[in-house]
Amino acid sequence: MFPFFKKKKQGEDSTVQAEQLFDGASEQQDEDVHTTLSIHPLMSLTTEQKYYFQYVNNELPPLKKNQVSLSGIEWKKEGDHCVVTAFVRNSLDQSIRFDHMPLLFIGPDGKVIGRKIFPMNELGDIPPKSSRPWRFVFTTNDLYTEDIPETGWKLAFELKKPHQLDLEESWQQHLKEEDKQKLEQLVRSLTPPKQGEVNVMGLQALINNEGNLVVTLLIRNGSGKNITFEQMPLVVEDASGDVVARGAFTLNLEVKANTSKPWTFIFPKSLLQKDEFDFSTWRAYIPQS
Repeated sequence: MFPFFKKKKQGEDSTVQAEQLFDGASEQQDEDVHTTLSIHPLMSLTTEQKYYFQYVNNELPPLKKNQVSLSGIEWKKEGDHCVVTAFVRNSLDQSIRFDHMPLLFIGPDGKVIGRKIFPMNELGDIPPKSSRPWRFVFTTNDLYTEDIPETGWKLAFELKKPHQLDLEESWQQHLKEEDKQKLEQLVRSLTPPKQGEVNVMGLQALINNEGNLVVTLLIRNGSGKNITFEQMPLVVEDASGDVVARGAFTLNLEVKANTSKPWTFIFPKSLLQKDEFDFSTWRAYIPQS
């Protein structure tokens, strides 16, 4: 037996339904699919490397039809970089081609070791029912720890969850169930903010008995990370486009990744810049610094 045949695959498998990645892909079916090895035309491999990939590929479990999988082979340290080698597997009856895609490097305990957006279009067209080996290079900036386990890790597609409502505990306790459902429906119906974008959307504006302006907004976080707002400057304009109020609020408020959180802001009467307002339409926004 060749010595490299004794070398076992270090990583685990991460599998998703093709329709989660590609619009128009067929649903997963119960049929088993064994993927054949597909080497990228521009990938230069030694004969031994080809035999090794063929051997490891033959040992892989079958996929179900219409699945896409990342199967970890090994990782190595190359200078300051961590280079992960994995099979990208396609069990569809047609070729697939990726665009830029965020991947997660996950440890045996389920914790994320690293994250990076890869130009996976460089893999080219991955033929039907095939496995294509590829090297994924993580820099120190992409990794969250230097302690990377030798085995039990995996690469996984970062599947973006739908934009969701995030309620502060005080709102959870005091908001009626009916109003919670209305807010959830509203958040689902809105076009989500762009990747990395943070904005606010007005829900309600009124003048209270003390003459203060009370506005309730949705704080919308389109980034992939939780954001804590220690301060938030706000401007409110009425239907005529006039600035009604301008102020800065101390919050210490966290809005989770890819969620919208409602919050109420009170502008004291002294900050109001008009005596009469038309709130038939209005808007609030965070001014550019």
